[in-house]
Amino acid sequence: MPGPRPTDFYSDLALPKQVEVVVIGGGIIGVSAALELAERGVSVLLCEKGQIGAEQSSRNWGWVRLGMRDPREIPLMQAALEIWGGLDARLGRSTGFVRSGILFAASGRRDAGNLERWARHVDGLSTQARMIEGGEIATCLPGHRNPPRTALLMPQDGRAEPQWAAPAIAEGARDRGAQILTACAVRSLDVEAGRITGVYTERGRVACSGVILAGGAWSRLFAGNADICLPQLKVLNTVLRSSPVNGGPDTAYWSDRFAIRRRADGGFTIADGTQNTVDLVPDSFRLARRFLPAFRQEWRSLRFRVSGRWLEEAHYARHWSPSDVTQFELTRILDPEPSQKHIRHAWAAARNAFPVLEGAEIMQSWAGMIDVTPDAIPVISNVEQMPGLYIATGFSGHGFGIGPGAGRLIADLATGETPVVDPWEFRLSRFTDGSRIAPDPGY
Repeated sequence: MPGPRPTDFYSDLALPKQVEVVVIGGGIIGVSAALELAERGVSVLLCEKGQIGAEQSSRNWGWVRLGMRDPREIPLMQAALEIWGGLDARLGRSTGFVRSGILFAASGRRDAGNLERWARHVDGLSTQARMIEGGEIATCLPGHRNPPRTALLMPQDGRAEPQWAAPAIAEGARDRGAQILTACAVRSLDVEAGRITGVYTERGRVACSGVILAGGAWSRLFAGNADICLPQLKVLNTVLRSSPVNGGPDTAYWSDRFAIRRRADGGFTIADGTQNTVDLVPDSFRLARRFLPAFRQEWRSLRFRVSGRWLEEAHYARHWSPSDVTQFELTRILDPEPSQKHIRHAWAAARNAFPVLEGAEIMQSWAGMIDVTPDAIPVISNVEQMPGLYIATGFSGHGFGIGPGAGRLIADLATGETPVVDPWEFRLSRFTDGSRIAPDPGY
């Protein structure tokens, strides 16, 4: 079954000969960067190899959350939430954003003590975060058969519609002068004396002085062709959507068995609360030492497997010329098979918790490839060895909600403006400067 279909977006037709900045990738990070640049009067071209938002940006849970993030992401996520709050009015289009609140149940690894310890990171911020019990939980989760005894409530968090958001932002960027081409892969960078001077696309060369690489799961492959080491792997997450139902929670809810959020169509998006699949590929071994701390910390939530992706990725060219047809053109949309096991487990757990779902049906299921880094926080950074190149990738399953903030930050870096937040934690050089690299759950 194909993945969810984003809102139709119609490509511009002509490839410009020259712009100031080229954005590679039409996910939520790339379109947000293009919007920010265009609003500042920067001439920008966004090239997407497939369709706007067709990969992980339309396949995620749709959560816009500050809650339970790595503490290093909190300032940027605060900025993102502020942007989300005014985004629909700014675009003149709907992203589906609603401050519905998100509830994190105390269970399993995220027990009450861990939730309380994480909440200390937002003390003094205007989040209204608090631990709740009893009747207040029942109010947030109407119809839950056996609600948790304790939970962390993040009232200012919310949800949006992944199939709407990236196309709406892209249209807003084009309204402001951005040029956006779909089905137009960027093959490689044009570099002279170590500095960006342009890009080669499948339709020809475009001169530019700045490039933002926001290619999601494809970023490592593209960067490698330019001899830039970007430690990034892919993790597969499976999601389903139900038919519309009356009743059920308006507040999004996470437990260690399933996660659920209401959709604008009246149904629910549901996924396993913790489990992800890791296909072993050649990069798994090339990067094993870098990812070892993360694997040790998250091994309970990762299912490793050998699949057809090993041979598929083993045949990827690692270096190519601008005249070569690339893997980006051969795979316009990365549409992996969902895990039927995870679908069954999440659906059964959700229906067991909420009887209102017993009469519902699974309308669609899909999977998406999440771009992950060894410390599970993104790279939002210039590339010191190649002036003019900027990278925004590796969002590790946190990218949809933080996307507008990340787009603003990478635009700040590309234009030399004062960054919306300190970008130090997201620098690419952290992987080579001796910094300790490991995920930080905040507790």
